[in-house]
Amino acid sequence: MRPKRGNVLVALAAVMLFSFSCFCISRLTQTSNQLINCRNHILEFKEKMLLLKNKTERNRQELIKALSKIKYKHQVRDNTNKLPLLFEKKVNTLGKNETVSDTFEILKFFFPHLRKVGRIYPDVIFGKKRTGVSFALGISTVNRGNQSYLSQTLNSVVSRMSPSEEKDSVVIVSVADVRMKNKWLSSCPTCGLQIPFLDGNHCIILLLIFSWRIKQVLDFCFLMLYAQPKAMYYLQLEDDIIAKKMYFTKITDFVHNGTSNNWFYIEFSILGFIGKLFKSEDLTDFVRFFLMFYKDKPIDLLLGDIFQVKMCDPGETPEKCAERNKHIRIRYKPSLFQHVGIQSSFPGREQYSKDIYY
Repeated sequence: MRPKRGNVLVALAAVMLFSFSCFCISRLTQTSNQLINCRNHILEFKEKMLLLKNKTERNRQELIKALSKIKYKHQVRDNTNKLPLLFEKKVNTLGKNETVSDTFEILKFFFPHLRKVGRIYPDVIFGKKRTGVSFALGISTVNRGNQSYLSQTLNSVVSRMSPSEEKDSVVIVSVADVRMKNKWLSSCPTCGLQIPFLDGNHCIILLLIFSWRIKQVLDFCFLMLYAQPKAMYYLQLEDDIIAKKMYFTKITDFVHNGTSNNWFYIEFSILGFIGKLFKSEDLTDFVRFFLMFYKDKPIDLLLGDIFQVKMCDPGETPEKCAERNKHIRIRYKPSLFQHVGIQSSFPGREQYSKDIYY
């Protein structure tokens, strides 16, 4: 009897021990699951906090950009209010042998408020009055805050001309922001503008237009109108580019020997409106078209539109028009100009576009 009773006690103890072990394992499993759930909740909370932080940072950046836009619009509006003072050249300020061209009278058709003023002409603050040359190079410069690439651009453009090429060209720089006029004029009150790296032999003309908005259409139109009577060809550049060595020689050779005269324009860079060469006799048509749509598209897109309007017949197929495009919209390779500017004229924005064919 005693062995049997002992066996029962052992069996009972084993059952109790097994039950206790199962209970402990169950509790440990529940605790482990709770810890895993707790950890998952913590990770989820951290992820939500990170997303919230990123969203807050994006909202902060967007707010900064919005405030910058508002500030810029106020500055442009204040500058635009000064337009009549900047844009009318009074007769009593002309030199003895200086006459005022009618070139800019076309603007009165597109800007009715200018009809109230007299003869319209840019305020030339420095220039040699050079005309009758082969090439006019137009550069429009705008305010970029504390950053400026204009000195580098002018040095590259002018220093890479031969003496004979300098005599047969004129470089026109438009100061397209009234905030820049006072800053530039203050550096040289007697001459109106100081360009330390250029001597008196270089053919630089500087004219004051006005800042309308942060796009180039109007600035380029005014440059084209000013340059038209001065040269046979007009080359559009920007104020943050550099030129290749012998670029001017290559352009001259290509225009005179490398292509027929039946071209619409020639591209010496694929970027935007940089390095686009026009015949001066065609500039008025370009300006009229650009001014009709200056509020609708950037000027490089308008350049494609005017080709479709003027050069493609309504009844011809797109393939035929595209074939004509190859012969009259000529692209020169390799590109002769490279974009080097990073600081955009729009506050807080940077740009890194490069010409891959340079």
